[in-house]
Amino acid sequence: MAKPKKIPLRKCVVTGERYPKKELLRVVKTPEGAVVYDPSGKANGRGAYLFKSLAVIEKAKKTNILARHLETEIPEGVYEDLLRVIRDEQK
Repeated sequence: MAKPKKIPLRKCVVTGERYPKKELLRVVKTPEGAVVYDPSGKANGRGAYLFKSLAVIEKAKKTNILARHLETEIPEGVYEDLLRVIRDEQK
């Protein structure tokens, strides 16, 4: 009998709760120092995960928690990308 596949869990940097990777958005600080949204979840660099919810993204922006986790400034465009992804999924 085959063992059920283990679902990888990751921790949301805003809520502190663990979720399956599919329910999270990944933001990466690349080795070059750029901060980008990583839809594949496989980009090289330091990653931080956010739960797919408008409230979580807004809170991350307000509290500057992503900047602390990735130890760099977060461009406005990154938050816009995250919000766009969530809005597109809600349609």
